[in-house]
Amino acid sequence: MSGRPVLVVAAHPDDEILGCGATMAAHAARGDDVHVAILAQGLTSRGEASREEFALLHAQASRANAIVGAKSLKLFELPDNRLDSVALLDIVKVIEELVNQYQPQTVYTHFGGDLNIDHRRTYEAVMTACRPLPGQCVEQVLCFEVQSSTEWSPAGALPAFVPNWFNDIEQTLDRKVEALAAYASEMRPFPHARSLEAVRHLAAWRGASVGCQAAEAFMLARQRVLIQGPKD
Repeated sequence: MSGRPVLVVAAHPDDEILGCGATMAAHAARGDDVHVAILAQGLTSRGEASREEFALLHAQASRANAIVGAKSLKLFELPDNRLDSVALLDIVKVIEELVNQYQPQTVYTHFGGDLNIDHRRTYEAVMTACRPLPGQCVEQVLCFEVQSSTEWSPAGALPAFVPNWFNDIEQTLDRKVEALAAYASEMRPFPHARSLEAVRHLAAWRGASVGCQAAEAFMLARQRVLIQGPKD
């Protein structure tokens, strides 16, 4: 099946590639239209950021998403690591507009138990915007893990990421790593969890968990399937 619209909603630049970059590349390779929305600025939690720094990060995001074959990228300007200071309804409206525009059948977004507050807020907004009303185009919502947030959440404090959906990414893992390398200002040297080596290690472990060379893992939040009845 090809030509299906896909929407990826991430909190910060690089989250989308860390979470599902190889899956995005696989969708693009089979002809699906992959649309990406990044909600928060991505810099200001570290202090004041110059226009040049923002321009660099936006250029990196454009390059990274081009590498994995995204058809469109929208960068919003919500406050970094302060999405809890924004009314949830305002974030929901942004995502509803994206859903109405692109009519995605599949939506990828953050896991609701991440340590980062912006990830949790993004998850809440996506689940609200994609609520199963009659006529809802979204058939599937999958939640990805983001290294240096998902695994940093303390045990018992928030829901644990227990994946129940795995995409085989052996053919597109290198594309994901190339896209992350384009995010040079966001990546860190090993053994930081957000390093290229750690990305490959996690992909290998997720793959080994389901009997393939490399995988991206998700938690299925919602799935609607039409079961065809017998033909007359």
